[in-house]
Amino acid sequence: MKILIKNGRMINPSDKTDEIGDLYIEDGVIKEKGPSLDPSGQPDKVIDARGCYVMPGLIDLHVHLRDPGLTHKEDVASGSRAAARGGFTTILAMPNTKPVIDSPDRVLYVTNKAQELAPIHVLQIGAVTRQQKGEELADIQGMIQAGIPAISEDGKSVMNVKLYKKAMEIAAEHHIPVFAHCEDQNLVNGGCVNEDQHSREQGLPGISNAVEDVIAARDIVLAKETGARLHLCHCSTEDSVEMIRLAKEEGLPVTGEVCPHHFTLTSDDMVPGDTNFKMNPPLRTPKDRQALLDGLRNDIIDVISTDHAPHSREEKQQSMQKAPFGIVGLETSVALTITELVDKGILTPMQMAEKMSYNPARIIGSDRGTLDIGKPADVTVIDPEREYVIDSMTFLSKGKNTPFNGWKVKGMVKATICDGKVVYQSESKTPMQAYGASS
Repeated sequence: MKILIKNGRMINPSDKTDEIGDLYIEDGVIKEKGPSLDPSGQPDKVIDARGCYVMPGLIDLHVHLRDPGLTHKEDVASGSRAAARGGFTTILAMPNTKPVIDSPDRVLYVTNKAQELAPIHVLQIGAVTRQQKGEELADIQGMIQAGIPAISEDGKSVMNVKLYKKAMEIAAEHHIPVFAHCEDQNLVNGGCVNEDQHSREQGLPGISNAVEDVIAARDIVLAKETGARLHLCHCSTEDSVEMIRLAKEEGLPVTGEVCPHHFTLTSDDMVPGDTNFKMNPPLRTPKDRQALLDGLRNDIIDVISTDHAPHSREEKQQSMQKAPFGIVGLETSVALTITELVDKGILTPMQMAEKMSYNPARIIGSDRGTLDIGKPADVTVIDPEREYVIDSMTFLSKGKNTPFNGWKVKGMVKATICDGKVVYQSESKTPMQAYGASS
């Protein structure tokens, strides 16, 4: 297919260019770019991107597809469609499914299903330990051969330091990163919200900053000793940001991500009893949020990821202590980033492209995340001025669990192009009609 994107603001982090122009795609590859292109081949489709950002396809390093075993919450097909609507051309699926993705066969189950059903690239992360029990290592080398881009015990931390260090050594040997969910299980103590005056007023067990910070410090020390590339998932505390800063200052291969809910909300914003505000790590204090914003602004934090965590309505309708942690994020991430960061001058559009595409690609060793000529044509077109109200009932995700329902935001994905195919367009009357409108 031949696609001409015209008059867009092309933002390309790989060469730091930010200019108005055209982009021509042919046979799944970026062929030409520049002002007022007149491509040699007649395009099959022309996208008018006037007033829009044209960015490398967005990459989400942290998604829960719940497949296999928990597909009433989400599956490969529904999650990847939601991702395409959200502007993502590549997503990484976490392994805490049922059964856990801890073997090559289970990696291939997701990979093969994605190749058949997903409009975008779905990369399956492998677990660190068998069944995520923390007792013996999973078949990490076998999963690497099956194509995993990283290992992670997401949903918990490996508390056996000796075992975790061995996993880091294997990851370093095979040049894949370790994605760390930093949570000291001995300190959680049944906590369900941030430990502060709000938790005390509501009589709820709290999760202190130390729950995250203790493991973040441990994992950075292990990364220094093993040479493993360490990526800290869903950072939520001011000390996590500071530890990443110090690690970078020392030249260690440490990166970090922040999720939109953590850079947008604090525990002050929680509606008592509303479990759509329950996530792990929890919403922290305004001081923590400010540290996250500063970390993003100053490029201490490398990545914006969603930690997309769908649950059924029935599960989320339980009490705050019993309901599962997590919210969905694939279809709100772009708008929240533009509304809360770009529009407020915290990030430039270039930094947004870096943190949502270029940096994630570099972390997993992908050749995507760029608009360079000759590279795969993964492109996201975003209208940064388009205002709308978030309506969870329009989500393509099976999960509707979001604290942002009813929020007025700016920034809508106009088109998502993956390997040179238009896999999502927003012009159609409904989101479901828009999905796969032209391919």
